[in-house]
Amino acid sequence: MELIRVAKVEQVSVVTRGVASPGTLHLTPHHLIFRYASSAPGAPAPKNSAQMEMWITYPIIQTVQRQPMNSGGYAALRIRCRDFNFITFHFTNDRECRDVFERVRALTVGGSLEKLYAFFFTPPPPERAVNGWKIYDSLKEYQRLGVGGRTNDWRISKINNSYTFCPTYPAHLVVPANISDNVLNYAGKYRSRARIPVLTYIHSINNCTITRSSQPLTGLKGNRSPQDEKLVAAIFSSTQASSFTRSYQQSDISPARSTTSLDECTMDKPRKAIYGAQQRNLIVDARPTVNAYAMQAMGLGSENMDNYRNCSKQYLGIDNIHVMRESLAKVVEAIKDSDLTPLPPNRELLAKSGWLKHIGLLLDGTQTIVRQIEIEHSHVLIHCSDGWDRTSQLSALAQLCLDPYYRTIEGFMVLVEKDWVSFGHRFRDRSGFLSSEKWFTQVGNDGGASNVGIGGAGSGGGGGSGGLEQAFSQAKMFFTGQGNGGRASPASVEHKVDADTDYKGESSSSILVGEKVSKHTASTGGVNIKEISPVFHQFLDATYQIMYQYPTRFEFNERFLRRLLYHLYSCQYGTFLYNNEKERVVDHKIASRTRSVWDYFLGRRHMWVSEKYDKSEDSRGWSVLFPKGIGYTRWWSESWCRTDEEMNGRYGPAIVGEEGGAELLSTGGFNKGIDDGVQTDEDGESAEEIGVQTDDDVEEMGVQTDEEEIDWARDRSGDKTRPLPSEEPGLVRAVGELSGLALSGLSNNGEGNGEGRDCGVVSG
Repeated sequence: MELIRVAKVEQVSVVTRGVASPGTLHLTPHHLIFRYASSAPGAPAPKNSAQMEMWITYPIIQTVQRQPMNSGGYAALRIRCRDFNFITFHFTNDRECRDVFERVRALTVGGSLEKLYAFFFTPPPPERAVNGWKIYDSLKEYQRLGVGGRTNDWRISKINNSYTFCPTYPAHLVVPANISDNVLNYAGKYRSRARIPVLTYIHSINNCTITRSSQPLTGLKGNRSPQDEKLVAAIFSSTQASSFTRSYQQSDISPARSTTSLDECTMDKPRKAIYGAQQRNLIVDARPTVNAYAMQAMGLGSENMDNYRNCSKQYLGIDNIHVMRESLAKVVEAIKDSDLTPLPPNRELLAKSGWLKHIGLLLDGTQTIVRQIEIEHSHVLIHCSDGWDRTSQLSALAQLCLDPYYRTIEGFMVLVEKDWVSFGHRFRDRSGFLSSEKWFTQVGNDGGASNVGIGGAGSGGGGGSGGLEQAFSQAKMFFTGQGNGGRASPASVEHKVDADTDYKGESSSSILVGEKVSKHTASTGGVNIKEISPVFHQFLDATYQIMYQYPTRFEFNERFLRRLLYHLYSCQYGTFLYNNEKERVVDHKIASRTRSVWDYFLGRRHMWVSEKYDKSEDSRGWSVLFPKGIGYTRWWSESWCRTDEEMNGRYGPAIVGEEGGAELLSTGGFNKGIDDGVQTDEDGESAEEIGVQTDDDVEEMGVQTDEEEIDWARDRSGDKTRPLPSEEPGLVRAVGELSGLALSGLSNNGEGNGEGRDCGVVSG
């Protein structure tokens, strides 16, 4: 990537929660950096006052709206980030505002993934001593689960060693020992993209299993595959539960609504099990029933249970990626003005978003799977459409509840690597790292919004509220996938077709053999708006819900989940940049070119340990968790950059009704803990997503700056007379003054530890 010079703009103010702080804005090849004094807003900065730095990595920018000079004497850039940190920059010069807008757009939109910061990042000292790429070894993990040890009913197939059988699956596939690779080949022709049923988990208590796959190609003619039926039968008859298992008496377990907790089950002494008659093996189709049937018109569908013996099927009613994208858009609309006002979010819009309902359905589905394995001593096969979104959510959440190992810090890393990264969740497509021109809008003097060219810049009156709403409507395309002209979004037709991928234009053979979903996206690194969805975010949210219900059973804390959500979008590490194992290992070899996201966490492990964790509770006979879903979900307020009282009300969590809307028990109020634009949580810890750290954190962690940027800045700061390219007006005149930028936290060798890059604001 061509090195882009650093730019510096003076007399800029940042506005968060309605509070403005003056400072200086710097643009580097990978970050926006805003530096300002830590004094109280409106007060003159003391001569030796501490300096704060706000770092914004370009991929985390969701939308940018430019507003021309208004009657107040300033132009503005409103930036909404994907970690829900919303800020506004005020400029005293409209030309500078326009130039910054153009520069940020050029640095954010399009190009190749290899332009991202992960390929330039130099790890700080805490991360150099660890290697996160080694945290997950599939062979060791399957051995830990009992493959080849506790049970010999499974084998590791080499059919996908070169990723030719299924490009979106991992190289190592665990299948029943009595199923040959020839049977797998034929079964692959019957599953969407050849994602056949394979093992992901064996329960240590009774050897019951979780397997995962994609939907079968039943079609309108009711196609069937004897090989697929044989494979599923072998899975359900394998590793029958151990001789002695726990027996439960259930007081009130509703199959339709899994809200059973440990309090609703009592455990008798172990008894001899007779599994031929006892097991109730289950195929879980995560989709709504009508959506699964609608897919038959495309040659896809769901299992005909007349052909699959000794098992049953249950639909979970979890909506597709398009509905989830629309739901998140409504949440964003409810909290969208947090940069301009300290007022709480719009409660009515939060209720209408349906976000808590979707999280609740995930948890209910999770409990269905957990109950089936732990109580019914049965096997479970999970799939949705393609088996890389809802399937990953349910599989990982179920294992989180069943196995205490996955509730440790290292275990959770292994779980994410196994069920998300290696099994082909499409992180690149779902996250939209390379942005879109449509997400950069400008408000003209007439109040109209545009995302084409530069227009309306002037010194006249500011855009009216109508222009703001139009611009925000444009920005919502990030989530809804709507284009101009009022066309219906995919969410509006989700009951007709339930697909986690846009199949338009694909041949049936490409769906059959597992070719890449979007050849254009794969080759150009571009963004398909219809593919973006907060799938992994929902998994982390559901994990938070379980953690909230069982606070002593997790080694990691809430901050760990929040930082992981941030680094999903920061593109500072290579873990989440691509869609599957083949792309990471074979096509781009990211382990040798980037750092793992787990380096960040392992290098600062003490920061993520929960003070409430009690390991002994998992050794007292109750190692399995039964999460509660609909009716018990609450807003993960920290992830939305809000206080708990603002999101959940004064008296507790939301109660979710049958329509999915949340009726908050209290209107709550503005939390007085927010002071001078700094949000605090219940423990008094500065909220990272707003970007403020304590002096102790800064002293411990420091700030790292890209070596290329530092070297270039030093060269430029020593030569103020060096001519600048003429195509960069407005900003270039300030570049020579870069010597005034203090790169805080740097060690003698010009390297820090990277914390300042992703925490937003760091004191100098």
